[in-house]
Amino acid sequence: MKTLVKQSTIKLLRNPFLVYLLKFAVIFCVLYFGTLAVIGLASPVGWYSPFVDHHMDYVSWLKNSLINASKFILSIFSIPTVKEPGFMLSYPHGRAVIIAMDCVGYGVYSFWVAFVVANKGKSIRKLMWVVGGLLALWFINTIRITLVLVAINKGWPMPLGIDHHTWFNICAYLLIFLMIWLYDRSKLAD
Repeated sequence: MKTLVKQSTIKLLRNPFLVYLLKFAVIFCVLYFGTLAVIGLASPVGWYSPFVDHHMDYVSWLKNSLINASKFILSIFSIPTVKEPGFMLSYPHGRAVIIAMDCVGYGVYSFWVAFVVANKGKSIRKLMWVVGGLLALWFINTIRITLVLVAINKGWPMPLGIDHHTWFNICAYLLIFLMIWLYDRSKLAD
């Protein structure tokens, strides 16, 4: 019986699709739950770690980059904004958006990185696809935050009554599926 279980396990581990799924799941979980751990350790309540807060809090760096990029885009269109404490961006004397943890997009970032890293290929190629995909996802998130700030100050409703987080997820996963298609097609050219 023990030999049969061992042979079945070895047979399963030789299945490339199952190996890919296992690698994808492990990488996704490490990135996603690792980010949640960083968020928790950087928060001044609970299991606070000053080291993580001051040196490893990439979520706050991402939040600031989203605010600064949105501020820059709006300045191109001569729309003044004010960066406020607490990861807020507002119109002067107007309404503000708060970039909360859920606004960062770490779930879609984790999905994209797990997809690319779990695939076969050269490390430099994977690195280029990871960085390019993360930048594309970050950019559409910046556009979302920019549009939400304008919409709430102009009184524009959300299309179809769907909230902006859902719209971001729809757009992000459509972009990811497009990037997966392009990634797979680029492997054919190798």
